[in-house]
Amino acid sequence: MHLYLSYFFALFIGISLGLTGGGGSILTVPVLVYAAKIEPVTATAYSLFIVGFTSLAGALVYLKKGLVNLRMAFIFALPSLLTVWLIRKFLIHNLPDVLWQNSLFTLGKDWFLMLFFAVVMAVAAYKMINDDAVEVSSPTTETKHLKVFLSGIGVGILSGLVGAGGGFLIVPALVFLMRLPMYKAVATSLVVIALNSLIGFTGDMLSFTGINWTFLLPFAGIATVGVFLGIYLNRFINQHKLKIGFGYFVLLMAAVVFFGEI
Repeated sequence: MHLYLSYFFALFIGISLGLTGGGGSILTVPVLVYAAKIEPVTATAYSLFIVGFTSLAGALVYLKKGLVNLRMAFIFALPSLLTVWLIRKFLIHNLPDVLWQNSLFTLGKDWFLMLFFAVVMAVAAYKMINDDAVEVSSPTTETKHLKVFLSGIGVGILSGLVGAGGGFLIVPALVFLMRLPMYKAVATSLVVIALNSLIGFTGDMLSFTGINWTFLLPFAGIATVGVFLGIYLNRFINQHKLKIGFGYFVLLMAAVVFFGEI
């Protein structure tokens, strides 16, 4: 039952990723932890593969349509690739099971990761719901490149710690810093997400064995079908209303994860 429920959610994750260019991946870890019953550290590794594989499939579709700005993708991706790989290779698997403890309270690694993930989901939801609140400025070239560099590092840290693609950070940065139209930002973000996630997953492959490919590959395959479906549906759905609605759904999921862990 858990397996079939996980596969159902895999399709929904893919549709969300295809529709929004980011945001769907934020649901992957909660689905793996709560529906597939996978422990959090392994779930973040599996999430990187799933998100990377499905994002790559979506990026190839958009690339064929000429909507991907490869120059912007690599400018954004370069500072994040090293960050995510270092975190997955040297940090995440070397964290102690108990991060902090006293006579009243014990902070475990799995509990910390899931609560941190709930915070990330809440931030993602806020940015999706309040997209119009972002003020468009005209930064200088130096300021723009610095912000892109820092945004890339931030996405790398996020991807490394919680296995999310970081699309909710990438898309606004491409729109407001790099001046890409929304539809090109969504397409370009999938390239960045794919590179970050798959490079991050190689760090996991070097750190532990026993990856359950018989579960992981079908899950990624179903999610990829969802991406293609999401890309097709994209032409019929109002993007602004979609992001707001999906933002509220992610906020609800953040509350579920937070209170579930508490």
